[in-house]
Order: sequence, then C-alpha cells, then structure tokens
Amino acid sequence: MRVSGEGLINRRRRVEFSFDGRSYQGVEGDTLASALLANDIRLIGRSFKYHRPRGLLTAGSEEPNGLVTTGRGAGQEPNMRATMVELFDGLQARSQNNWPSLDFDLMSVNDLAAPFLGAGFYYKTFMWPPKFWERVYEPVIRRAAGLGALSMEANADKYEKAWAHCDLLVIGAGPAGLMAALTAARAGVDVVLAEEDVRTGGRLNAETFEVDGVGGRVWAEEVTRELAAMENVRLLTRTTVTGAYDHGTYGALERLSPADAAKKGAPRECFWRIVAKRAVLAAGALERPIAFQNNDRPGIMNASAVRAYVNRWCVSPGQSVAVFGNNDDAHRTAADLLEAGVHVSALVDARHDATTSLDVPFYAGAQVCNSEGRRGLEAISIARASGIEKVKAEGLAVSGGWNP
Repeated sequence: MRVSGEGLINRRRRVEFSFDGRSYQGVEGDTLASALLANDIRLIGRSFKYHRPRGLLTAGSEEPNGLVTTGRGAGQEPNMRATMVELFDGLQARSQNNWPSLDFDLMSVNDLAAPFLGAGFYYKTFMWPPKFWERVYEPVIRRAAGLGALSMEANADKYEKAWAHCDLLVIGAGPAGLMAALTAARAGVDVVLAEEDVRTGGRLNAETFEVDGVGGRVWAEEVTRELAAMENVRLLTRTTVTGAYDHGTYGALERLSPADAAKKGAPRECFWRIVAKRAVLAAGALERPIAFQNNDRPGIMNASAVRAYVNRWCVSPGQSVAVFGNNDDAHRTAADLLEAGVHVSALVDARHDATTSLDVPFYAGAQVCNSEGRRGLEAISIARASGIEKVKAEGLAVSGGWNP
C-alpha cells in the first residue's frame, strides 16, 4: 500500500502498466516491485522446486524471488528482477514458473509431497526403466523445471559496445563510492564512476541519515552535481560492473532509461570495456535474513528493504507490519514505519538486554519461530520464555546483520 511521505517519486505523474494481464497504476520513480506493493500485490512468483508462493525479499539487484518476464515477442526478457525494472507507460510484466496461473498453480502439489521429494530424489527415482528417460521422464522434468522462457524470435533491437580508459574506476556510488570519486577527481585523476541504480546515493536514498548536517539524499545530489561538472569524471548510472579481467580490464553493462531506449534508433544496452589503472570496490553490504520455520511467505522481507520501500518509494508491505532482528536496524525500521503511519504490531529483538523507547509491543529476548498465511503473511508466532504468542501481521521485516 502507498504510505505518506515524499520519497523519490512523483505522485503527480501516473504510470500505467500490466502484470499477468491486469492493468495497474504506479507513479514516476517507481520500480515494478514498488508499484506492485503499492497495489497490494504481494504474491510475485513461485519457488523453483516446490512452487511455494513467493514475494519480494529485497529492494535491489540481490532480489532472489521477484523474477518476472517483461515485454512480448522478440523483445521478451525473462528473469528480470522486479526490483530493478523501471516503471514506464505500457510496461507488460508476467510472473514465471506457474501453470495455469500464479494464484492457482497445479505444480504446487509438489509442496504437499515435499517429505517424499528430498534433495537428489530424481537421481534415484528416474533411473528405471532406462527407456522411459528420453520419452517420459526428461520431457516432463524439463517442462516443470526452469524459470522464464525465451521467445525464440530474432531480436531486432540495437545493442552497442564501447571502450573507456581511466586512472580510477569506482564501482558503486553510495556514500563511500561518491567520496572516493570526489577525492580522486579533485586531485586531477581521470575517474569513471559506475552505479547499477538509476541514481547515485546508495543506501542514503533508503534511509533518513544526515551527512555533514544535511539530509543524506541532498548530500549525494550535491556531490553528484560537482562530479558531473568535472571534465575528468564520467558518471555511468544504470551500469553494472560484471567482471574484472586481465590487465586492469573491467566489463560493465549499461542500460538505457525507458525514455531513451524508446527513441528511434537508440540502443537498449551498451557493453563497456573499461581499462583502469586502479579500481575501488564500494559495493556496500547485503543484509542477512534469519532462518525460522516458513520464513519464505510473501510479506516477509529484509528490514533494509522495508525501509527502502517506505523511505524511497513510500510503500509498505502491509497495513500492519512486525519487525524481528538481532541488532539496532530492527529498531530503526520500526521507527521509520511509525513515521510513515504504518501500524507496527510487534518489535521482536533476540537480544535479552535490548530496550526501546518506541510506543510498540516490544519483545526482548524473543524470536519469531513460525509464520501463517498461504499466499501472503497473516500472522507470526513469537517464542518467549513464557511460551509462544501469535501476533497478526501482513508484513514482517527481518534483520540478521550485514555482510560486505
């Protein structure tokens, strides 16, 4: 659902798109993922093996669940992360790995048979009789396996390649990357700054931090403007560095904005070969989830993703959201949800000595041990010393710490 706040969206500019054949509205600045959440769509896909319901887990390129197919015909693109698809008028997106529909997937019967379908069961089960493999087993397994599918039509779109040379390649334009690029550029170094997002700033776009006494987003915009005005700096947004190779060569894939890609004769993508004397990796960190029974239901997300959706795109995974963590990020998430007008049904901190000043139901030294709800989260079970307590929630933000 859409919540209060300014974020980094333009609410006055409506954008029409479709998902699984149904028409919806988002706003300028949305990703497909944030637009779906704004329309109260939590079920995005199905898991690979058991076809369990899947929802968004993150808000960035690390997203494992929100894989969709965009476009039609020769321009069809499978396995696109909904978190990285920019919303534009006329966008067509479809869920994957289900039949006949996302809501009613016949292959979800695999989930009921999960106790009998352990890892590697197919290597033992489909060996006999030998002649059945090519005629029966393999065709059935291949139809059931896989995620998205190619259209098998010739793609007439234009793609380009380019070379760039620099003294320093900075990978990632969060606060660390911006400062590295700015320091080097002011010293006269030729810099290429590559960022996979549509804008610089990294986590500053998703948080309420201040830098040098100003809002983090404002600081990032000011630094970016200074870098853009320098002749010795090349800014590459929408650009993912894909690999490091011999002699200081790096591969990077740049995506054009939907507006630029729609222009006649414009390429959809450009593959860069960047030769750099030095490189600074400023790719940030990824938040760890926490393992518990049925922790994969739609509506259960990383706490950092919930903050990103609330602060950047002004959307929430539900009207009532619980928060579970083992560090202070859980408390920051609860505070941001409250600020956006979202009801926090529980704040669960696994640390026994944890305290909070927030006006929410607080559980210290407790853990979320289970969840309920088939196609979307409905309730969580909290294990305390005194027993197990159930709390209703449409969303659950989970924080298990960070890995670089």
